[in-house]
Amino acid sequence: MDPILDRLATTVATAQSVEELTRPLLELLQAATGLESTYLTRVDLQQGVQNILYSKNTSRLHMPEGLAVPWDDTLCKRALESGTLFADDVDVRWAQAGAARSLGVRTYMTTPVYLGDGAMYGTLCAASADRHAQPPQAQRLLELFAALIAHQIEREQLVAQLLQANARLTAYATTDPLTTLPNRRALLQELARQLAQGQRQKFWVLVAFIDLDGFKAINDQHGHGVGDHFLVEIANRLKAELRAGDFAARLGGDEFVVVGQGPANAHTVEEAKHALQARVSGVTTGPIHLGDIRMDYPGASVGVLAVEPGQHDPEQVLQGADLLMYQVKAARRGQRGP
Repeated sequence: MDPILDRLATTVATAQSVEELTRPLLELLQAATGLESTYLTRVDLQQGVQNILYSKNTSRLHMPEGLAVPWDDTLCKRALESGTLFADDVDVRWAQAGAARSLGVRTYMTTPVYLGDGAMYGTLCAASADRHAQPPQAQRLLELFAALIAHQIEREQLVAQLLQANARLTAYATTDPLTTLPNRRALLQELARQLAQGQRQKFWVLVAFIDLDGFKAINDQHGHGVGDHFLVEIANRLKAELRAGDFAARLGGDEFVVVGQGPANAHTVEEAKHALQARVSGVTTGPIHLGDIRMDYPGASVGVLAVEPGQHDPEQVLQGADLLMYQVKAARRGQRGP
């Protein structure tokens, strides 16, 4: 057993996943028991199915990975229910087990793989088409390997849970909760990324700064609930208008920003600016239905800044786009008159 223990210590110390741990353990189990096939299963009690996840096969008996067997037809279920974790007369004792009969199993041993909460994950098994006496301490070795696998499964599950929690926290930290658009923090990150990419690939970056004119009046006249629905509607319209590579965010209050890749040719920058301004202005203009309320919204003030390759400061870029938006707002106000 000393060589097995030496290899076991190395396997446990170096394995980074359930598969990396299980496959060497199956080889060790095969060497220790002399049985032809060793395998780890996953049991889904709700679906009533047992699947072979990993297996090590030699000689005649072959337990194919991916094999799915109805749980009620398995040797594992019969062995666990009867407390018979080793049998060298499977063909007689459990002759009604169709899966074992079709595979030609005569000798079989198993142990459940339990997780820390007491739930059964699956089983660790060894089997042979020949009759074999139970090797000394084989069951204890099987139980040890099952415990090691269970610990590795729990570690992977914990890491997955931590990654999911971190993803949720990241999404929460970079998402506007009302509109579900990216927030200011996410906008600055994306703008920095696009500016850096624009410098590398020599293209302009277009930044449309959007201010929803008359939003305060909507809140005052209809209430903040309707105002929130109005913001969500504008956000949804912006999302629907986005093209490949575009990025829309809610900066805060009634201010939104759309960032997109501009042209590489400076001669077409003005044309690209006007096109983006027209697209964004268009989706904010016209009839808006908010439940029983219908309003003909005259559109937002939109200032579009074209950023030449080489600029890096997202805050300065936003300030420049903001200034252009206020120029548009003043011009619109002048057109409407006092």
